[in-house]
This record gives sequence, structure tokens and C-alpha cells, in this order.
Amino acid sequence: MHMADALVSPAVAGTMYVASAIAAGISIKKIHLEENPKKIPLMGVMGAFVFATQMINFTIPGTGSSGHLCGGMLLSALLGPYAGFLTMIGVLLIQCLMFADGGILALGCNVWNMAFYGCFVGSLIIWRFIMKKGASRIKIFAASIAGCMLTLQMGAFSVVVETMCSGVTELPFKTFAMAMQPIHLAIGLVEGLITGCVLMFIYEARPELLWGIGRSDSSKNNGKLTFKVTMAVLAVSTVVIAGGLSLAASSYPDGLEWSIEKLTGSTELEAEGGVYEDTANIQKVTAIFPDYQLKNSDTPAGTSISGIAGGLIVVALCLAGCYILKFVKHQKREHEQY
Repeated sequence: MHMADALVSPAVAGTMYVASAIAAGISIKKIHLEENPKKIPLMGVMGAFVFATQMINFTIPGTGSSGHLCGGMLLSALLGPYAGFLTMIGVLLIQCLMFADGGILALGCNVWNMAFYGCFVGSLIIWRFIMKKGASRIKIFAASIAGCMLTLQMGAFSVVVETMCSGVTELPFKTFAMAMQPIHLAIGLVEGLITGCVLMFIYEARPELLWGIGRSDSSKNNGKLTFKVTMAVLAVSTVVIAGGLSLAASSYPDGLEWSIEKLTGSTELEAEGGVYEDTANIQKVTAIFPDYQLKNSDTPAGTSISGIAGGLIVVALCLAGCYILKFVKHQKREHEQY
């Protein structure tokens, strides 16, 4: 559901950049108050995991369309809404700049549509409510499915609203919405099932890693694996997904491209103007793995190489961000002591 620049006007793009930046600023402030050493490696590994899973488009039977995980619900169920949101920003930023997946102008929209709803609505409202009296296998799947379906519907509708407010395309609001919402309902269902399976593994392995379930609940289940082994399983899974399973991704257009194609006959739209040309030129320079391939090469190995490289870059970015925040926090404490 990554929006291209051709769907948004500079005014709408700027507005969504500001909205996403405000949410990011609040998240950074909230993270400053947290003390959880396990969260730093978890952010890196899960950021790479979400990056890898987003490479795998799964076919929606009978539609000619495909979908992929957004990942906001998964990340926030483990990291909480604030760390989850910042991790999603890292994933989307790397996808935009290095893989040309989603436009630079539309990045603020994509952060809002794919990260904000999943991380804040999905966790603060759905996950926390369902887990209020403790976690269970049924509750985890219920929260995952309900959260993914609802937040993906909100994200899909926001795409329609942002496109309408931009006015740079001729996509009719009602028809566009009627194409977007049903297909993303199906995508949300599949994402919910996958998210539930991943969270179920973590619940069995290290239940204390799930956000907001309470110590008393996690103490009932000591976990079947150590923290290091759990991280290792997730890391290996990320490499397998990015380097191997990504080769089997569906070739059908995703829900957004499919909806646009139904209305225009093409999956791609173009917008004229200096700002669109400028952002496109910037992306040509920064995208070292355009469309998850090696530049000027169509070899299948390019997908594997770009997937593994992208995952490592996401890990590095998330860890660097965490340690910078940790350093700033330490410096602030030292200053207050003096």
C-alpha cells in the first residue's frame, strides 16, 4: 500500500509529513521514559523481519491482486506503540530511499497510513483492550486479526482521502473507495493470521516480550526458549524470508495498484511538475536496489541480495537510533546531576 508521489499534491504531502513528524516526536519523548534493555535488539530484529515480510506479496484468490504485511500491528504488539512506530518509520524510510518503494513526496502519507494506524490504533485500542485481563492463544489471534483488518481499512481509506484532497488524479472518490476497501479487507485478514502466528511463537517462546500483557500473566508461562535463542530464530527466519521466500512473491499488483488499474487500466500514474521530477531524480540516486533488484540487472539473485542487504540496513538504522537516544538520555541525566 505504498503510495507513489503521483497520487499526492505537495500541500497534502507536507501536511502528512507534519502529522507523522508530530507522532514521531511524541514517540521519541515516550521512549525516553522507558527502561527495557531487551527492546533495543528486539527493535532491530523485528524491524528487519517486517522489512523481509513486506517483500512477500501473497495472492488474494480470485481477484488478480496481492497483498503484503504492513507490520505495524506486529511491531506494536511486541515493542509498544511508540517504539513500534519509530521502527516502522525506519523500515519505510529505507524502502523509500534505497528501494524506490513508495515516493519521497508521499513518505509522510505512507508513514501515517501504514505505521500510525497499526501502531497506535492497533495496540492502544485493540491489543490493550483484548489483553486487559491477560493473554491467551485465542486472544492473541483475535487481537491480531481484528487489529490488522481494522487498521488496514483505515489506512486504505486514508489513501483514498489523501488522493481526493490532492486532486492530481482523476480517480473518482466513491469508485476508488469501493475498490480499495474490500480488497484490503481480505489482505487484512491474511495479515492478521500471519501476525497471530508470529505472536503465538513469541508467546510460547518468551511471553514477557509481548507488550502490555502484565508480569503476572507472563510469569504463568516461563517460555520454552531463552531470549537469545528467540532472537536467533527470528533473525534466521528473516534471512530465509528475505533471501529465499521473497523469490516466490506473487507477481500480481498489490491492493493499491490493483485498485488503480481497475479504474485507469494501468498500475502506474504520472504527475507533472518540478517537485515530482526533483523527488524522482533524488530517488534514482538513492535507490541502490530499485524494485528490490540490483541496478541494471534482472537476475533473480538480485532479489535475495537486496532483501538481505535491506534487512541488515534496517537493523543498523534501528540500533543506531536506539543508541543515539540512549546517549542523549545519559547526557541529559549527567547534566541534571550537575
